Amino acid sequence: MAAGSWRRSIAAQLSKVLDLPPENLIKSISAVPVSKKRHVADFQLSIASVIENSSSDCLAQDLHLQAQKLAERLKCDAVVSEISAGPGTVNFTINRELLAKAVLQQVFKDGSEYGVKSEIFSAVPRQKAVIEFSSPNIAKKFHIGHLRSTIVGNFIANLKLALGHEVVRINYLGDWGMQFGLLGVGFQSFGNKEKLKSSPLQHLFEVYVQINKAAEDENTKKLAKDFFRKLEEHDEQTLSLWKQFRDFSIEEYIQIYKRLGVHFDEYSGESHYREKAQEVLKMLEDKGLLQKTTKGTGIVDLSEKKDLSSVCTVMRSDGTSLYITRDLAAAIDRMNKHSCDTMIYVTDKSQSHHFQQLFQILKLMGYDWAERCQHVSFGLVQGMKTRRGEVIFLEDVLNEVRSRMLQNMTSAKTTKEIQDPMETAEKVGLAALIIQDFRGLLSSDYQFSWDRALQSRGDTGVFLQYTHARLHRYDEVLYRSSQDLQPKHIVSYLLTLSHLVAVAHKTLPVRGSTPEVAQARLCLFQAARSVLANGMKLLGITPVTQM
Repeated sequence: MAAGSWRRSIAAQLSKVLDLPPENLIKSISAVPVSKKRHVADFQLSIASVIENSSSDCLAQDLHLQAQKLAERLKCDAVVSEISAGPGTVNFTINRELLAKAVLQQVFKDGSEYGVKSEIFSAVPRQKAVIEFSSPNIAKKFHIGHLRSTIVGNFIANLKLALGHEVVRINYLGDWGMQFGLLGVGFQSFGNKEKLKSSPLQHLFEVYVQINKAAEDENTKKLAKDFFRKLEEHDEQTLSLWKQFRDFSIEEYIQIYKRLGVHFDEYSGESHYREKAQEVLKMLEDKGLLQKTTKGTGIVDLSEKKDLSSVCTVMRSDGTSLYITRDLAAAIDRMNKHSCDTMIYVTDKSQSHHFQQLFQILKLMGYDWAERCQHVSFGLVQGMKTRRGEVIFLEDVLNEVRSRMLQNMTSAKTTKEIQDPMETAEKVGLAALIIQDFRGLLSSDYQFSWDRALQSRGDTGVFLQYTHARLHRYDEVLYRSSQDLQPKHIVSYLLTLSHLVAVAHKTLPVRGSTPEVAQARLCLFQAARSVLANGMKLLGITPVTQM
């Protein structure tokens, strides 16, 4: 009996008393979040949602009175063991023996699909989603915003996939633009082919830093412009060097993403759309949307009154495209190629205005599907430094988290002999990073703390892993996350479950109990562990069995 069945049972009884069809009532019955501090009911009915003529100014005491009256008219049965009235709600507690038995049976029956097979999702249509995330710039540092984009995008992709949707994961690299003119000139002066092969990201970054010192020099500026012009004109030699920068960088990124447990179906980039961006400019012109300024730049008027009070620049005075023009070309190309139901972009909130303009221009161009494009934005992370100083590469973060976790594990008394301590330290450390990041709303900025992230008590990723290594209503939580694409609902649920398991571990010993009791308790812990593992995998965490 899943959560949906409990709801149906409650709705059937309410239907008789309220003389309303059960289907109308099911939506008004919601699961009550589990609390680790006090006993709460399992489900509640919101009175305001079922009373006719219930307006927002309906007095709270009236609603409470209505709730009391309705609660008195309802009777407990084989399913519902307790009914009570709350502030504007009627609360239902499910028969504990029945609930425990049904939930455990469901967990074992559904295994890794527990929660996602719930009938709560039966009315949700299966869709195809294109998700663009991570998207670092070649030769520039992989800042912490890229890490957030990577783990958030991975979570959204995992969740959608688990719920039966089709997902295309795209990494849209910053691999084009004037900085490549500068990088090309820099490589001709300071580059080393061997270093480019062995550690491309590090070497290109060093070259970029060196050439940037001379970036204001007129001669360097001219050389950089010439190099980029040659790239735009498909000069074989310059294109071949640029291709090496890109290919070697992607190879190294793939290895780093592997450590994160992340993969992509497609490595795309601005370079793919340099020509298609010109087609977009032609389309804008044909539709009468492209206007020229006195300086010769191309703009699109986005103001409601068409008075140029809000414009977006889409073309340089020399006729070349800009970042947004290439984004327009990419969106149109993806929709043609994948015919997807939704297109999701995962970047920090500083780009919100860019995406508003992007979706607005697509609508003006007559693409109705722009309504189905979504920007999932996140806040900034402050204060992430490694022992060597500021974070430059993602690899620095992963190495740091592994070495700190290894140190913690070595000094902990509970640590068992582990076959591969390095790998375990990395998985546990990564869980720490992800949970610290996902605990709040994604749009919030937060101050990063290594100590807080890596402690093994409290609401941390290490505690989650600890519970899994020692060791209802999950579908509702998945449903909430699937609606607003916020991982915090799942994180909060898993941490609460972990706390409850930790308490149960102390009060319900398996060892020393009679065989029947031991078996029942073992079942409980195995079920909890199974749900923890499912939830952790959705968040992008690989559960460990020893630590």
